[in-house]
Amino acid sequence: MNTQRIGAIFEKDIKDFMKNMMLLMMPIVPIILALIYSRLGEGEELPIPMLYLIVGVTFSSVTASCMMTMMAEENEKKTLRGLMLSPASFMDIIIGKSLVVGLMTFIALAISLFFAGVKPFLSVQAIIGLILLFLFFLFLGIGIGLFTKSVASTSAYLMPVMFLFGFTPMIEFFGLGEDSIAITIADLFPIMQLIKMHDTNSWVPIGVVAIWTIGAALFTYICFKKERTDD
Repeated sequence: MNTQRIGAIFEKDIKDFMKNMMLLMMPIVPIILALIYSRLGEGEELPIPMLYLIVGVTFSSVTASCMMTMMAEENEKKTLRGLMLSPASFMDIIIGKSLVVGLMTFIALAISLFFAGVKPFLSVQAIIGLILLFLFFLFLGIGIGLFTKSVASTSAYLMPVMFLFGFTPMIEFFGLGEDSIAITIADLFPIMQLIKMHDTNSWVPIGVVAIWTIGAALFTYICFKKERTDD
């Protein structure tokens, strides 16, 4: 791992981020949602599922979306392959590109929870859960961005990611029975596991989210190796 190469990648990406209006608008989405929900709550503390919906929107619309867009943009400009074939290692590229997205995610999440309610996330257990969730969406965004050939096509992948993993708590609003197959499957998803963690104070959901994160990391590594291999 080379800090100079990581710094160079970070510097390049933050300049690209600031020039892209679409990317700059993404962190505003969860902040607006948090403001609306906080007004609906009339000063009362929002329920845990609603707070995690804001967290899910933040991670899907900022972390995953911005990362896959940045990767796809480099793919479209044919600069990603050159970066992969450069002396920069896999970790150099991943860390360098993640720093900008991580910074924007942290800012968006901090402001959103400031309005919606940060108290439930001030325990060690909840912080570990948020870090794992961030890494899951980050790896998912990198992996999808690696095989997406254009920025326009990222929307085809972004919407399923947002609805399946970011908006998962909304399934409770559909009025499905507790024994529904959809509910049973959704309960295994990362955000629902973290909601369960708050309800039961158990560490088991953290382990489940860790498995999801490892799976996303393996997905990213496979996509990276495939992209790096010449056709």
